[in-house]
Amino acid sequence: MTIIRTAGRAVIAAVAFALSLGFTTGLATASTPDNVLVVGQIAEPKSLDPATVTAVNDFRILMNMYDGLVRYKDGTLEVEPALAKSWDISADGTVYTFTLRSGVTFHDGTAVDADAVKFNFDRMLDENHPYHDTGPFPLSFFFSAIEGVKVVDSSTVEFTLNAPYAPFLSNLAYPTGLIASPAGIKKSGKEFGRNPVGSGAFKFDTWRANEAVVVSRNDSYWDGKAGSEAIVFRPITDGNTRVAEMLSGGIDMMVEVPPVSLSKFTGSDFSVVEQAGPHVWFLILNAKEGPFANKLARQAANYAINKKAIVEDVLEGTAAIAAGPTPPAFAWAYNEALDPYPYDPAKAKSLLKEAGISNAKLTFYVTQGGSGMLDPVAMGTAIQADLAAVGFDVEIKTFEWNAFLGEVNPGLEGKADMAEMAWMTNDPDTLPYLALRTGAWPDKGGFNSGYYSNPKVDELLEAARSSTDQAERARLYKEMQTIVQDDAPWVFVANWKQNAVTSDKVANFSLQPSFFLLLKDVKKN
Repeated sequence: MTIIRTAGRAVIAAVAFALSLGFTTGLATASTPDNVLVVGQIAEPKSLDPATVTAVNDFRILMNMYDGLVRYKDGTLEVEPALAKSWDISADGTVYTFTLRSGVTFHDGTAVDADAVKFNFDRMLDENHPYHDTGPFPLSFFFSAIEGVKVVDSSTVEFTLNAPYAPFLSNLAYPTGLIASPAGIKKSGKEFGRNPVGSGAFKFDTWRANEAVVVSRNDSYWDGKAGSEAIVFRPITDGNTRVAEMLSGGIDMMVEVPPVSLSKFTGSDFSVVEQAGPHVWFLILNAKEGPFANKLARQAANYAINKKAIVEDVLEGTAAIAAGPTPPAFAWAYNEALDPYPYDPAKAKSLLKEAGISNAKLTFYVTQGGSGMLDPVAMGTAIQADLAAVGFDVEIKTFEWNAFLGEVNPGLEGKADMAEMAWMTNDPDTLPYLALRTGAWPDKGGFNSGYYSNPKVDELLEAARSSTDQAERARLYKEMQTIVQDDAPWVFVANWKQNAVTSDKVANFSLQPSFFLLLKDVKKN
């Protein structure tokens, strides 16, 4: 592996040597290269094309390579300028006009201008666009309200929406709204995800499958030079292996530390960082066929699972029991009147008897580790035992993260009765709109893999996303949560507090409530 020299600056040939030795052989002690930040990721990325991916694991890389028109302000989910230095919103809330920064270029030297912005959104949303075949674009739902994108002049771009849409700016700050180089897309076509070109603080260098993604510093970045010469993102799926690499010095930072391992990082050699955020960990239940087509069986599963034991014993107190589909991090929209389903095996058995269900066999999809999935195998095993105690016969099938997504996202019909899942969201609209609406069934392009459907929930979600009154949005979301909790299309398990560990060489690092890794200002001493 080589990282090219730019502007006469020595580049880090040491990365290649280190990768060929300590990073891949699991040495007892290792040393990462100077000025290079080595991050232990939870899985291999699926793609580095921001318009085509859905996993936070991939987003953590992308946010350092690309910019959007706007971004989340440090430490918050509030929107601030990025590639757009300002914007205006029409009185009726349907026209957004953005003024772009001047002189910003992509890593290939082409201009970040209004034409480039229009190209990116047209590629996602227009089936007749010549590069629409570089998809699919699973989160284009985020921008379904866009009726058209107009180039006013080279530095001004106008979005017209089909109705007022409250989450629009927040969705633009999400990775799906990141702006990629049109020239890069035209050059690489469907392979753009392996040859990405953005305008961010770091530019793509190398991707070695199942080994590392390397990005190097963009010295002409519009928002100032990054603190590290390069970043190496290493996929280390097994949590215990990530811990061992962190302890031995093979990586400088790791995300999603297994809760049982946090105590290993006490002392001055490491820093443990925690941050609450809008996360919910749940089980998708197949509401279309099998036992969970019956609402009583879905409620029974919620009563059968001892979430308190999972939170305290498996997750070592790093989460709180979830009460419904909306994370409490969205304080203004969260329904505090809802209590979590209590652990009540007797109630679960009674509901199953009422439903006429006994000795039902369940197929349960579990991932070995992945984006926000906490300690999935241990949690899955505990859940299996709890369900068995009330009469279910549960078979677990485990998958590597990307293979897991390939099985779950297209829907559980004909395959499984339940599946683990976790989402980190940017707005209270996002998760329920993409995963609980009838219009979000997999065959319609959404992530409602369990085929839940309730017309009242559909109505409430549509009304909430078009309201410009936050108090009214809150009322609608709270009513939605009440209905969904009762319908129990999921088992609501936990809201997680994310964590990361850094070595004592790492400075200026903090976690974000968005769950993204923003590494521009991070330095190694």
